[in-house]
Amino acid sequence: MIPLPAIEYFKFEDDFVEDNIRCIPMIVRFKLDTCGIKLKLKAWSKMTSSEREQLAVMSVDSPQNIKTYQSLLSTLIENYTGETVTEFSSKNEINSCAQEAVSPEVETKLRELEITMTLDQWRSLRVLQRFALIKLSRPGHENKNFPKALKEFGII
Repeated sequence: MIPLPAIEYFKFEDDFVEDNIRCIPMIVRFKLDTCGIKLKLKAWSKMTSSEREQLAVMSVDSPQNIKTYQSLLSTLIENYTGETVTEFSSKNEINSCAQEAVSPEVETKLRELEITMTLDQWRSLRVLQRFALIKLSRPGHENKNFPKALKEFGII
């Protein structure tokens, strides 16, 4: 398991974290990927602020904590949408965060923006920062926050 702080929001997330956590923050997305459960924005938006905060604070650092997180999330999704959870495998993204080499997705996005990142810069990033860059560099993702994240993390 990859250890994380209990809760951490990035500055590039401020616009939606301050507004009742209206979008799913990276700390929760990391935990969702760790648990292998898809959470749609539709279900997230129906949750209370305290439920959203609970999902951000809960730990996923052990198999038991992952099961507890999965159970709570399943209950919330079913209660708010009537749907069962959708499971997926996200081992590649989670494993990429722990790798010493810059992930291919991030390298591709950096090239598109004509930005360079050294291996030392990548290695200096915390796991959640690496995860954020991987998520923000994915095709089809609104990438306006990728440069903001790079600036926040001291890359540019």
